[in-house]
Amino acid sequence: MKKTANWGVLGAAAIATKRSMPALNEAPSATLLALASRDIDRGRAVAAALEVPRVYGSYDELLADADIDIVYVPLPNQLHFEWSVRALEAGKHVLCEKPLCLTSDQVKQLCAVRERSGKHIEEAFAFRNHPQWAKLHEILASDMIGPVRAAHGFLAKQFFNPADIRNNPAGGGGGMYDLGSYAISACNMIFRRAPERVVAALEIDPVFGIDRLSSALLDYGGCHAAFTVATQSGGDGWGSQQHLSILCARGWLRFNFPYSQVQPTACCIELGDSASVGAFPTTTFTFAATNQFVLQAERFSRLVLGEPVSGWPIEEAFDTLRTIEGLFESARAGTWHSLSTP
Repeated sequence: MKKTANWGVLGAAAIATKRSMPALNEAPSATLLALASRDIDRGRAVAAALEVPRVYGSYDELLADADIDIVYVPLPNQLHFEWSVRALEAGKHVLCEKPLCLTSDQVKQLCAVRERSGKHIEEAFAFRNHPQWAKLHEILASDMIGPVRAAHGFLAKQFFNPADIRNNPAGGGGGMYDLGSYAISACNMIFRRAPERVVAALEIDPVFGIDRLSSALLDYGGCHAAFTVATQSGGDGWGSQQHLSILCARGWLRFNFPYSQVQPTACCIELGDSASVGAFPTTTFTFAATNQFVLQAERFSRLVLGEPVSGWPIEEAFDTLRTIEGLFESARAGTWHSLSTP
């Protein structure tokens, strides 16, 4: 059995060059073998800085490299579907940045390609690899504070650059696709299912045409989740403002850095039991600074190598996109939107 999986990267996006590619160089089970960039000079410069041995001037050249096991797709959102399909059809496993696709129908098509190819494909939500989420599942499974009744979260950051993909509605920009996908994915992980119906209020930027302030209520059938995401609010530091609280039958949980950590940062989960008052926790679970991108690269490499590690099927991305589509329709119609059975 191979000891490491060989990775190839399509494009030199910032998420790749600043986060994922350095993480691949740190992950013991990963080998960063190749980079493809349509700007070959930029590709060579990035490859030299990150010690990538092979550089290609087209994505198709990289897909034709028989030594590559896994293709990482950090391209603009509207290109995720096309190049994930091409990589699977070329016999590669795929880790694609979020959102995996722009429509739930595209995810259905990707599922079919995955089945034909027999290869793994995942949506790259690095936060799911952080040990705090394993701790959450442990707490909920223990029935320490009872079953989940509701969840509430927000994510916010200032994105005013007109060239930012988040400000391009045709490219899957806006708060719901970018930040909302984290909130929806997290809620579905907490409740272990997709919502039954959704309702949303969106505030649209008059210049960019994207949703810059979006609030949602998700009905899971007897349980609720609510979130707000904003692309022109909060601070403008290196990370977004994030918060997630979970109400249970006999207590509550609160995360102080639940989602994307672009820099490894110590964080915690606070727990209040039935005797707690106000927002004062009974117990605090602390976590050392952990590089989520290294954890993601290592886990996915080991999965491809055949080791018994966890994975997240892209059917979960289907639920996320179906929810996003429902929220946009709800905002247009001004009423609840039921999510049809897939």
